[in-house]
Amino acid sequence: MSEQRTRPVFYAVWLIIASVVGWFAAFQLTVEKFALLENPQEALACDLSPFIQCSTNLQSWQGSVFGFPNPIIGIAGWMAPLIVGVALLAGARFPRWFWAAFGVGVTFAFGFVCWLIGQSLYDLFVLCPWCMVTWAVTIPTFFATMVHLTRNGTFTSNEKVQARADKLMPWVPLATIVAYAIIILLAQLQGLDFLGEMAKILF
Repeated sequence: MSEQRTRPVFYAVWLIIASVVGWFAAFQLTVEKFALLENPQEALACDLSPFIQCSTNLQSWQGSVFGFPNPIIGIAGWMAPLIVGVALLAGARFPRWFWAAFGVGVTFAFGFVCWLIGQSLYDLFVLCPWCMVTWAVTIPTFFATMVHLTRNGTFTSNEKVQARADKLMPWVPLATIVAYAIIILLAQLQGLDFLGEMAKILF
C-alpha cells in the first residue's frame, strides 16, 4: 500500500503521542539527574523503593553509556518522531531513503531500550519509573514503524506484502501487550531470584 495513496493518520497521531510522553519522561529524568548532582545524598522523587527508583540507574555507568546522561538522548531523539508525526498529519510525503533512515533510528532506540531493560533486571536489580515510561512508548513505536515501513514500500515493492502489512497494524497493540507481559514476567522471575539471594545472605 503506497504512502501516496493513503495518509497514515493513526500512525502519525501515535508518533505525536509517543513523542510527547517519551520526551516528558526524558525531561523528568534530566531534572532528577541535576537534583542528584546537587544533592547526592538526597532521595529523588522517583525513588519509590529499593527496587523501584531512578538513583541507581542515573548513577551507574549504564546511565551514561555515551559519556553523557542517557536522558539527553531522549530529549533530542524524541523530536524526530514528533516532527514526522506532525508532518504526516499535514500531508507531507517522504522519500524512501528518509523512511529507511527513520527506521534505522527507531530500531536503534528499540535495541538500546532492550539493552537497558536487561541491564536494569540482571545487573542493577532496579526498575526506574521514568525509564519504564520510555520503554512503554518505544516498544509500540518500533512495532508500528516496522509495519508502516513495510506497507509504505520502504522494505518491499511487492503490493501484496504491503497490503498484508497494512492489515497487521491493528495487531500492534496486542504485540505490545505481549512484550509488556514478557518484561513483567522477567522482572518477577528476577525479583524472586534476587530475593532468594538476599535470603541466603541474611539467613
